[in-house]
Amino acid sequence: MSNVIKFERPPEEKPPKQKASLSPSMRKILIWVGIVAAFGVAWAYFTLAGGGAAAPA
Repeated sequence: MSNVIKFERPPEEKPPKQKASLSPSMRKILIWVGIVAAFGVAWAYFTLAGGGAAAPA
């Protein structure tokens, strides 16, 4: 134990980071575009590659 007082600087406050400036409506549009694109890719895969489904008799 020591009787010496340690003088330390207080931690510097960092300014808060600004988030990406996407409006809520633009975010919703991008989400829907991504969902539609995922369905489009799945449809193209199963249509063009066959997808391993049983062939009709």
